[in-house]
Amino acid sequence: MTTPKIKIAIVGLGKIARDQHVPSLLTSDAFELTAVASPDDRLDGTPSFKDFESMLRTMPEIEAVALCTSPQVRYPLARFALQQLRHVLLEKPPGVTLGEVQALEELAERQGVTLLASWHSRFAPAVDPARAWLAARKISRVAITWKEDVRVWHPRQSWIWQAGGLGVFDPGINALSILTRIIPGAWVVKSAELSFPRNCETPIAARLELIGPSAAMSYVDLDFLQTGTQTWDIDVDTDAGRLALSLGASLMSIDGRPLDMPQSAEYPNLYAHFAALVRQGASDVDVSPLRLVADAFLCARRLTVAPFIE
Repeated sequence: MTTPKIKIAIVGLGKIARDQHVPSLLTSDAFELTAVASPDDRLDGTPSFKDFESMLRTMPEIEAVALCTSPQVRYPLARFALQQLRHVLLEKPPGVTLGEVQALEELAERQGVTLLASWHSRFAPAVDPARAWLAARKISRVAITWKEDVRVWHPRQSWIWQAGGLGVFDPGINALSILTRIIPGAWVVKSAELSFPRNCETPIAARLELIGPSAAMSYVDLDFLQTGTQTWDIDVDTDAGRLALSLGASLMSIDGRPLDMPQSAEYPNLYAHFAALVRQGASDVDVSPLRLVADAFLCARRLTVAPFIE
């Protein structure tokens, strides 16, 4: 017997929703994209609403929502959805603060619905193979270089420069989500240096030193002003050689020797995971990447740099 698809709605129809969420849901075996809610945008061929609450009142058959809004407005929307007994997928970061995410996790448990903090980069093809390979190795050093052009990936998105928008940590937290997946255990921020443009409330570049399990060191270099070739690399030195992840963990090599990776994509894998959680009545709310960012803000040396001009 065929399992009925889960009726899902997208809330917030910005770049990430159109580029990733909509295509993944339209080809999903587990979900049916039923509606979207966005104050300024519509999706052709799909019921579109300007208001989230009116969408749920009009279409009570909606079982789950993917919240793709900017993080600053996500908490009240997630809280309302959980109170209405809808399963919730939170785009990354799952909240502006750790307290928001904890409150949502507790509410989801009380309501008996699924909550997913969706670290999409953990579903890149090389992440699980890297985790498996590293499990039997002694790790000495991790170097993370995550540099991209904000004007390409976040054009005219002012929210990213406002408090709660994370700035360069919006992409950088993807690297931290991979790090905490492939090398599980406690990671601690030893030092941080954050560069804030004079006209922005969030950093445009960051450098971190982290201490990980078994005293392994990780050095993190984040930059939002890289033009030309974009860099999303993680190199791990071990007693059995160097593991290298590139292109956001799409590719993996050992001592320069490329390995074959599964032919899969992050967001379809993410939605398959969400569907499995819904069917199991479970949640997945790991805040370890967000905690590292929060700790970096707490202990960082702050630099003021030139204003950012779009």
